[in-house]
Amino acid sequence: MPSTVDVDVASVYSAIEKSADLLDVTASRDIVWPILTAFEDALPQAVIAFRVATNAQHEGDFDARFTLPKEADPYAVALSKGLIAKTGHPIGNLLSDIQQLCPIDSYGIDFGVTSGFKKIWVYFPAGEHETLARLTELESMPRSLAENVDFFTRYGLAEKVDVIGIDYRSRTMNVYLAAPAECFERETVLAMHEDIGLPSPSEQMFNFCEKSFGLYTTQNWDSMEIERISYGVKTQTPMAYFARLGTKIEHFVKSVPYGVDDPKMVYAAVTSAGEEYYKLQSYYRWRSVSRLNAAYIAARDKESA
Repeated sequence: MPSTVDVDVASVYSAIEKSADLLDVTASRDIVWPILTAFEDALPQAVIAFRVATNAQHEGDFDARFTLPKEADPYAVALSKGLIAKTGHPIGNLLSDIQQLCPIDSYGIDFGVTSGFKKIWVYFPAGEHETLARLTELESMPRSLAENVDFFTRYGLAEKVDVIGIDYRSRTMNVYLAAPAECFERETVLAMHEDIGLPSPSEQMFNFCEKSFGLYTTQNWDSMEIERISYGVKTQTPMAYFARLGTKIEHFVKSVPYGVDDPKMVYAAVTSAGEEYYKLQSYYRWRSVSRLNAAYIAARDKESA
């Protein structure tokens, strides 16, 4: 089904609207339509996904995301189309600084159907990991990344940066890492959480991490701490990983028609307050060969073969 779905603006908007409705979320045409039209030339070749989160912070919204070719400049387009506002914050310079420093394979964007444009992802070429030593040289990079280099080095992550996620709405940044297999073992997961002052995961979380293919950390510009660690799993049975589902999200997981036969992505994290939450990503159109998680999937599948 995902290989044959329509990918023009109207059809993608209709799919977003119907999917959001499963969660009793009303997609705003005034918000979604301008984002789709701003990048409509890229839609025919894009990987397109929808995502829902189980925590209270994301209640009342529904996210959509899609990939863009390396020739695109998503931040420049978003500014020119009024999707985001120019800011004097360092986050406004981060993408251009990365573009000048690093080879880039492709991009992705993320937006909420009620909250608007949120994130840009920067995908480095497959197998060509960036290093924290290079990235922390950037003036616009959060200082917390450099402050925690010892943490990343201790767990074999300092030279394994695969993707950077820039969240303009929350003013945070994610560093996606091609982590060694031991990073998903119980003892290491516990040690990593303890090292950055996060509560210990639950038994279900430990079991989840054992099946993970990669992880990412979240930093911001206002703290020297790592805000959280999140883990990802590729699965066709996402219901197996949810500890506490509200009725709306359970209805979405069971009812969303897109990507029925394709892998789903489930992400899990523990907040500083001890809340565990999950994010489910289902694909409107999946491409088996893409930079959207491709490096993580390939690495993890190779280890388990």
